[in-house]
Amino acid sequence: MAEPAFSPDASLSQDESFVATSHRGLTYPLGGRTPAVGEAISVARGVDWVRIPMAGPLDHINCWLLADGDTTTIVDTGLNVDPSVDAWRALFDAQPLAKRPPGRVICTHFHPDHTGLAGWLARKFDARIWMTRGEWLTIRVLTADARDAVPDEQIAFWRAAGWDGAQIAEASGKGFGRMRRMIAPLPLGYRRIVDGDRLAIGDATWQVVVGSGHCPEHACLWNAADGVLIAGDQVLPRISSNVSLGVSEPEADPLGEWLASIDRLMELPADLLVLPAHGEPFTGLHVRLAALRDEHLKRLDILHAHLTEPRRAVDCFGRMFRRRIEGDMLGLASGETLAHLRRLEVEGRATRDVRDGVWWFRAKT
Repeated sequence: MAEPAFSPDASLSQDESFVATSHRGLTYPLGGRTPAVGEAISVARGVDWVRIPMAGPLDHINCWLLADGDTTTIVDTGLNVDPSVDAWRALFDAQPLAKRPPGRVICTHFHPDHTGLAGWLARKFDARIWMTRGEWLTIRVLTADARDAVPDEQIAFWRAAGWDGAQIAEASGKGFGRMRRMIAPLPLGYRRIVDGDRLAIGDATWQVVVGSGHCPEHACLWNAADGVLIAGDQVLPRISSNVSLGVSEPEADPLGEWLASIDRLMELPADLLVLPAHGEPFTGLHVRLAALRDEHLKRLDILHAHLTEPRRAVDCFGRMFRRRIEGDMLGLASGETLAHLRRLEVEGRATRDVRDGVWWFRAKT
């Protein structure tokens, strides 16, 4: 099974100066304890935490087992790679899955570390996959695109960001459609969830809270009675989720959507136990949301000050990131930078000119 060289979940703009700690308003109630492979840790009433190993910088994904009568509802799944499959097989023989087998699979969003084994689990246990429509349709399109050659539109998008011929040739040589190799075949049908839905899972009620920017229609699950939020990638404690402009919707404003989603999540109670897809469960939701928001606003101001003359996305990497951008990071860095430049354009703080297919951004006077 193919393993990814990097993760699309994490922002490249993060560094140690932006790592949240308990001294900055976050606390970690489990005191650093994490589940071993094949182990489930109870974190709230009817909620068990399992950690599924993966390859790449993000070496794990947190998945959640919700007691649902005689069955278990699984939230997120891990990649379709051997270490993730082996971890689930170990869990099938342990509690709570040995007593309550999976009855449904909820995927917070379409990224392969969250959906990669959804089809496998659904077939194995005759379980239905539950997702928002935006995420389901996105993953169906991406896995159905069987082209190996990189499309001309993707090459044009790389050129628009300022890539040179050697960079385009190197990326093109890696082929296209890597995502479909990380995801087990999906069923034709699914169960749709929408923002505001109240899902009865066992004797608990979980409300769907949708955010966007990291992906089209990310579903968080909020248990108001018990004060728990399954946050997926919408709120992570120690890294920021990747927010990128992509070739599929080049005139979108993903950073604007991300910031609006932060404002919406700020309306939730501040004292929730947050269960993230990566890292450890924590409290301090509003503090973390404010830090995520302020970091992006800071990046916008830094970029705006840098656009005293026309610049391409690649010319802005030194202002966006504190690391050398090379290899597989180039695509991720371009997407993040373009999302910020596009946001400046939407706000009326920058203009864009197109010359020979290359996008040049300049601060608006």
